[in-house]
Amino acid sequence: MDRRNFLGRTLVLTAGALALPEFVPARVFGAQGAVPPSERITVGLIGKGAMGGGHLQRVAHDPAFQLLAVCDVDKVRRDAGQQTANDIYAAARASGSYKGCDACNDYRELLARDDLDAVVIVTPDHWHSLQSIEAAKAGKDIYCEKPISVTMEEGRRVVQAVQRYGRVFQTGTQYRSIPAIRKVCQFIRDGGLGKVKSVFTPYQPLRNFVGGDRWNVCAQTMSLEECGKSYVPLDFALPADPVPEGLDWDLWVGPAPWRPYNRLYHINPSPGVVPWSFCDAFGVTSSTWFLSHAVDVIQWALGYERSGPVEIIHPSSGQFPTLTCRYANGPSLHLVDHWGQVKELYQAVPDSTRLAGNFGGLILGERGWLTTMSGGGQLEASSDSLFEEMGLKRTPEVNIGSNDHHANWLQCMRSRIAPSADEEIGHRASAFGHLLNIACWTGRTLKWDPEAECFIGDDAANRYLSRALRSPWRM
Repeated sequence: MDRRNFLGRTLVLTAGALALPEFVPARVFGAQGAVPPSERITVGLIGKGAMGGGHLQRVAHDPAFQLLAVCDVDKVRRDAGQQTANDIYAAARASGSYKGCDACNDYRELLARDDLDAVVIVTPDHWHSLQSIEAAKAGKDIYCEKPISVTMEEGRRVVQAVQRYGRVFQTGTQYRSIPAIRKVCQFIRDGGLGKVKSVFTPYQPLRNFVGGDRWNVCAQTMSLEECGKSYVPLDFALPADPVPEGLDWDLWVGPAPWRPYNRLYHINPSPGVVPWSFCDAFGVTSSTWFLSHAVDVIQWALGYERSGPVEIIHPSSGQFPTLTCRYANGPSLHLVDHWGQVKELYQAVPDSTRLAGNFGGLILGERGWLTTMSGGGQLEASSDSLFEEMGLKRTPEVNIGSNDHHANWLQCMRSRIAPSADEEIGHRASAFGHLLNIACWTGRTLKWDPEAECFIGDDAANRYLSRALRSPWRM
């Protein structure tokens, strides 16, 4: 069976197939450690910003993939991505030359190619759902950065399209694939902490984002002090800047509500990841920055990765000092501005406890507590004995670079089984952030039905579950 026929067929596999190694040795595929071209997964990259550059490097350096095209609406980024890919492949050839990676402005041109098996989507948030749906319709497997949507309805439509067209979809929540994090989450799922009582994770306001020097240009048009208090994306009246040469701004905005170009949305060189996420047209603030990562790990540990909370409790109710979500079997997930609030407001752990990191949470159960956090160094626990039970050393370091998320996607494209963060899991992680934003917009406690995906008896809140796309775009 050749590669393309193999990828096009859905295989029914036993659970034993999951025991296959994440990385298959190159010698299995070809002589002298080379993967034959006929066995490589051909990929197109959509979006070559700060995050896109990392994905480009990961894919182009893996002999199991072949990067055939880079797509970006910014010519500077597009050309740079194409050159980087060609340079990587040239360095591995005896001739020292390679020109096989193409470049295009419009992602639809890339999706129309018959020689592509898959796409990696690393565009701004407002593009994730539509591009994922169109990629599924075009017969491509998909790796999409988180969050996979900016509204609840968009996320559900992604799930429906991926399943309707039989594609393999991996959400870019790489922290789920870190070995130490997986071990801790499985321990909690298996009841290692007993009944879970409370969970804590950060949900930060805009103040840290809009306080940077690059925002000085807008100090006259907005109150940065007031805007910084918001937990939700805002619609800023930013002045129109001249559109840089080579940037297709109309296509950059795409299906989102129209906003004139401003350098805070997009500029070269990139000032960092997700610079546009403060704006309600393009991003979803904390969900964009880290919350989708954190909630994916937390809901997996709790066993709710394919469901969600049943109530979002607003601080105005007086029940809890911060925004809180309650799950059906009792545990409450408290959103905190910073880890100090876990000690100061909730007194959940001793003052001497070390808490750090954004991409996870602190989970408190009957037998003690554990952290599932990345980006802060070590995992922490109420007792070293919990690490011993898991077979982990005391306060193990979390090596973010050890994740096998792309390898898991690769394996699943070959086997046609669901990857570790499939479309439903990605949707539920994004949906959590949408629920929080809607609670903030309405300013009240909301009852949520995670099966029907609607607010119970609250038509005003339900109106936030979807938004119209800018003409002529549609799903």
